[in-house]
Amino acid sequence: MKHLIIYAHPNTRSLNGHIKQVIVEHLAKNGHEVKVRDLYQQNFNPILSLEDLEGQRIGQVEKDVKIEQNCIVWADCIIFIHPIWWTGLPAVLKGYIDRVFSYGFAYRYDHGIQKGLLEGKQAVVINTQGKSHAEYGDLGMDKALKLTSDRGIYTYCGLDVKHHLFFDQADRATSETIEKWGRKIKSIF
Repeated sequence: MKHLIIYAHPNTRSLNGHIKQVIVEHLAKNGHEVKVRDLYQQNFNPILSLEDLEGQRIGQVEKDVKIEQNCIVWADCIIFIHPIWWTGLPAVLKGYIDRVFSYGFAYRYDHGIQKGLLEGKQAVVINTQGKSHAEYGDLGMDKALKLTSDRGIYTYCGLDVKHHLFFDQADRATSETIEKWGRKIKSIF
């Protein structure tokens, strides 16, 4: 299986970086192909410009966007790894979605009916967060995050979201907890 990891954290030595490395090693060890798109390391431009919008309407995208779209076309499964910041995606990932998951590539409208164009591809979302599961649950944030990213972006574009993992209190995680999370991640692949 071909796995594309879209990684959005500026610190490669962060918990998110550790999670990415666990996945890369586990998948490679089990015979899967893996590509990693580290949005911060590639200095991905997240700003959706007027030129981007005009190009999307006629099916022309900038070179950097086309590279990312080709990676998505290549993949059977797309793995999104990022922290939850301000109850949502890091800005670089939101901009990636704005530019790369463009009209005509990731979705379109047929006679006013939306159609996801990434059907047949799986998605796995892995998030770290500072708050506990209980705090997010009490606020309804867990459901809101799944609604806005899973349904509002990924499913909307035709992806089949297989798992959405939330690793809570990540800023206080012990080595035992991180090891347990690693086992959980490995079990879903």
